[in-house]
Amino acid sequence: MKIEKRLKRKKRVRAKILGTSERPRLSVFRSNQHIYTQIIDDTKGTTLVAANSLQFKEKLNNKEKVKRVAEILATKALAKGIKKLVFDRNGFSYKGRIKLLAEELRQKGLEF
Repeated sequence: MKIEKRLKRKKRVRAKILGTSERPRLSVFRSNQHIYTQIIDDTKGTTLVAANSLQFKEKLNNKEKVKRVAEILATKALAKGIKKLVFDRNGFSYKGRIKLLAEELRQKGLEF
């Protein structure tokens, strides 16, 4: 039931959001243990930059994982010349880890 509601929100939001080459879409997915991010150009259908928390060997709590993923994603994006994004929260509510990720990325110099 909860997942169905999220997928319904996701579908509604994705109908309005489109990532272009000038402003690619930042897609975020979170599970109970990990967070996954991608910067996508929807016109070409390609992923430009991706980062996730699966690569960390040491034990971190979820907020620390989000901060590290934001740091990795921001450095990769800025290296490719990507500064402006469209934020796609994938139907998740804008609080907790999703909000923390957005704030961290804004602090690193990305705009959305």
